[in-house]
Amino acid sequence: MEEKEQIRIAHIVGKWIGGGVESIIMNYYRNINHKKIQFDFFCDSDSTDIPYEEIEKLGGKVILIPPYQKIFKYHKELKKRLKEGEYKIVHSHINTLSVFSLYTAKKANTPIRIAHSHSTTNKKEYKKNIMKLMLRPFSKKFATHYFCCSELAGKFQFGTKTYNEGNVYLLNNAIDIEKFKYNQKVREKKRKELQIKENTLVIGHIGRFVTTKNHTFLIDIIEEIKKQKKEVLLILVGKGPLEEEIKKKVKEKKLEENVLFLGQRKDANELYQAFDIFVMPSLYEGLPVVAVEAQSAGLPCILSKEITKEAKALSSTKFIGLEEDKRVWAKEMIKTMMKIERINTEKNIEEKGFNIKRESQKLEKKYRELIGE
Repeated sequence: MEEKEQIRIAHIVGKWIGGGVESIIMNYYRNINHKKIQFDFFCDSDSTDIPYEEIEKLGGKVILIPPYQKIFKYHKELKKRLKEGEYKIVHSHINTLSVFSLYTAKKANTPIRIAHSHSTTNKKEYKKNIMKLMLRPFSKKFATHYFCCSELAGKFQFGTKTYNEGNVYLLNNAIDIEKFKYNQKVREKKRKELQIKENTLVIGHIGRFVTTKNHTFLIDIIEEIKKQKKEVLLILVGKGPLEEEIKKKVKEKKLEENVLFLGQRKDANELYQAFDIFVMPSLYEGLPVVAVEAQSAGLPCILSKEITKEAKALSSTKFIGLEEDKRVWAKEMIKTMMKIERINTEKNIEEKGFNIKRESQKLEKKYRELIGE
């Protein structure tokens, strides 16, 4: 049988700053068959956390281009590099901003142009919403195909009618299940390393310090929990523009001994083991990969109702509305933490379509299908 030619795909990432979208793209990249499919990553030149070494080791390229805010330079450089690469497929991950990248891809005569929706929106981010809502219809205009991470994200960017007609391909935010599954020895080691007392209840959160993640409400919840449980610790993993503001709030509420800021980490899979519960009071999400990872580690999760129900893989995962008082959140979290039973969740995660080994094979097949093979 004749060996099929390797397909090189241009992935438009935007700013690579260690967020969830980049994590998802890398999960697929690590697990796809590199003899058949290869990724090149187009990133904004002001990116801060690109894993150059790993990408190049796997045969990919990192191509830096001006950020879209410098629209003319962006268009010129992106068009030039797309033409040089003779790509058959451009896969754009910058949500409604895909109008810019896919317009350029069309001008570069790239035949397959994928717009991928990773997010939704929330009325609390009014100014950001205006930009999203204005660009939303145009993000479809230059795309030949539509992808999304969840039904909610698909309907938001491409419209309910388009989604219900089956014109949006659902690509799950899949993970390496083996890497995240519960391990008691790792739990003990990590808690010792972080100097966590045995009787301390640990609440975990992983996410950038941006408005979307709603850290300020999370601190209010911890303040409420502390009134009832003295030995409680909130571990915050990530970085972002609002980090100093949140640290200031922690200090004002005299919660310094109850909140631990760990910054950007490479050992998230081990940190999940040290947590007793995972919480995300997000204003909105597409489908948070961290929630999938947390459940893979057997953690009970408390998520805001703004997060799609498709994120639920375990019966212990619960959703609470953001309109609810901090006391409601605190009560539910305490109740949940008091009956923790960490189990092997591999079957549950796989049944929900979050096993990267299987999902990367589906993506490879989809790419081949798109170019007519």
